[in-house]
Amino acid sequence: MPRYTEERKQQVLNKLLPPFNMTVAQVARNEGIGLQTLYNWRDKAKQQGRPVPGNKPTSDQWSAEAKLASVIETASLNEAELSEYCREKGLYVDQVKAWKADSLRGFMSSREHEIEVKRQRQADKKEIKQLKRELREKEKALAETAAILVLRKKLNALWESDSEDD
Repeated sequence: MPRYTEERKQQVLNKLLPPFNMTVAQVARNEGIGLQTLYNWRDKAKQQGRPVPGNKPTSDQWSAEAKLASVIETASLNEAELSEYCREKGLYVDQVKAWKADSLRGFMSSREHEIEVKRQRQADKKEIKQLKRELREKEKALAETAAILVLRKKLNALWESDSEDD
């Protein structure tokens, strides 16, 4: 059973990433490495927080862990280094920036989140109260209209019977 260096493993795993986007089966055939070995390498890389795709072909479909790992890897890079990193991984700079913004939104403190939820709840209650008031008014108007129609029918029926008596 051959032993592979970490460098060699990384080179093989890089073929799973953009711009190559090869499947595990394709890499296994091309490199002469067993499928299960590649799956094990990929799983270990995921556990270490490195961005490797799962069964998803495009970077937008990567797992949250892979996206976060990319954000962490690029956190200390300047624009030129970030661009180089993105070219290497087959990403766009905008994607990485969007993932970073999503991560930061996810870290919004629970206190801020509770305040936002409370405001939304109050607005919802106010809207429900207003809608109930409008519904009651419309139901009253509908009942009044129905009563007027019934009375009109009775009045018409009464006049018709009076005209027949004459």
